Amino acid sequence: MARIICIANQKGGVGKTTTAVNLSAALAIYEQKTLLVDCDPQGNATTGIGLDKARLGLTLYHGMIGAADVNGLVVDSEIGALKVIPSRVELIGFDIEMMAEQGRETALKRLLTPLGERFDYIVIDCPPSLSLLTVNAMTAADALLIPLQCEFYALEGLSQLIQTYQRIRRGLNPRLEIAGILLTMFDKRTNLSHQVAADAEAHFKELVFKTIIPRNVRLGESPSFGKPILLYDAASIGSRSYLDLAREIMEKQRVH
Repeated sequence: MARIICIANQKGGVGKTTTAVNLSAALAIYEQKTLLVDCDPQGNATTGIGLDKARLGLTLYHGMIGAADVNGLVVDSEIGALKVIPSRVELIGFDIEMMAEQGRETALKRLLTPLGERFDYIVIDCPPSLSLLTVNAMTAADALLIPLQCEFYALEGLSQLIQTYQRIRRGLNPRLEIAGILLTMFDKRTNLSHQVAADAEAHFKELVFKTIIPRNVRLGESPSFGKPILLYDAASIGSRSYLDLAREIMEKQRVH
């Protein structure tokens, strides 16, 4: 059965989509059959992996509202082992349209269940908010990965995300665990980056991944070329970091 990891933090600009795209690519490079699910109406993971939104027929939205079969939503990427369920701006309508529906928090879980046997990993990119879409992603997932940028106020707002996680565990998804907290945009030249890393480790102990994602120009450039960093610049430090993260996640699962 696929291990489903959702990547969430209600703060924008913390490296959520960068992590979703590049972790998925790295897992696929390690020959894990991987599905990237773009659960953000901005659709940045969709373009970041190289798909043209204008040419898409069906998107996650059509599956979430029950208008399409999940197998018809899965599209290929440039990496053989990596498939994608893309998104576009119409997904923004899901929160409003489903507001009064019974079971609205479990729409994504129901949609993804038939794919469990097809994949080793399913990685969900969440929107930068604690919306119904994020609740759906956490309800569908086995594990929550929290990117934390090494900048001022990084830990602020994290308590809100942890509260949402605890509520979902109590009610909708008792099996949800925290996969880990991933330090992103780490700049080893600044005291602030080191301070945030130290604070995170003091607060969250072994929940903080050993892998740290550095600030890296190539990593910032790759989405505009529609390529994960592993295809854009395989030798870059950003590429090596995401390969390390994928390995750390796979090893953690083997220990489990």
